[in-house]
Amino acid sequence: MATWNSRGLRGSTLEEFINLTNEKYAEHGLALIQKVPTPITPVKIDKDTRHITLAYFDQKSTVDYIGAVQGIPVCFDAKECHTDTFPLQNIHPHQIAFMGRFERQQGISFLVLFYSHRNAFYYMRYALLMEFWSRAEAGGRKSFRYEELDPDYFITSKGGVLVPYLDVMQKDLEQRNAVDNRTGF
Repeated sequence: MATWNSRGLRGSTLEEFINLTNEKYAEHGLALIQKVPTPITPVKIDKDTRHITLAYFDQKSTVDYIGAVQGIPVCFDAKECHTDTFPLQNIHPHQIAFMGRFERQQGISFLVLFYSHRNAFYYMRYALLMEFWSRAEAGGRKSFRYEELDPDYFITSKGGVLVPYLDVMQKDLEQRNAVDNRTGF
């Protein structure tokens, strides 16, 4: 059973940056993206402050964020990494399954990775995530290295937007359309 306080504040900086980005996108009518709450059951509550100090997760969550960008359904998860190697065990099979089902419904799924030691944000396309996932399932590396990432999908802060993932999402869409046009789908 996973407990809430065992996770500390992992990912909280990245999620706060994304939340602020999503607020900017909503203010400008570019996107409506919501943080998906993870249901918890409190185990310990501090009687003085009435704050939850220990809890467990009720169920497996799907992804961190879901919404729409200019009519396109979007879902993504935010992951923080403190080294150049990202272990795939940080992504759960039920998340991969959800993202795959989302993609089959013509949605866009991706990860936003934050390499905190490099102060670098990365948009990981679903197709690349599945390459790494399939490699691991076939007995290969159970992680991927920073050097394996496509340099075109790094996210650069600009114009007061901390994690402008829409810019690289556009590249993802263009690449998908180019593949669809070549294959006739």
